[in-house]
Amino acid sequence: MRDSLRRHAIAICTDKIAKKGDGVGLSFYAFFANKNDTPDALMEAARWWIETHKLDHFEKAVKIRAMIEAGE
Repeated sequence: MRDSLRRHAIAICTDKIAKKGDGVGLSFYAFFANKNDTPDALMEAARWWIETHKLDHFEKAVKIRAMIEAGE
């Protein structure tokens, strides 16, 4: 996953956790606006989430942030 997407995803996870607590879940769609203005980044996140890590549609934000921070 490109560095800019990693930083953005970590920021989104951190924000969600701060607002809703450690139990908050999210999908990779949370990293994007409601319009598809960056399809290449959306597909990159989808591949990382679905193909590479075989994650469920919704996962805990703390888990996703930890995975990204660890470079997975």
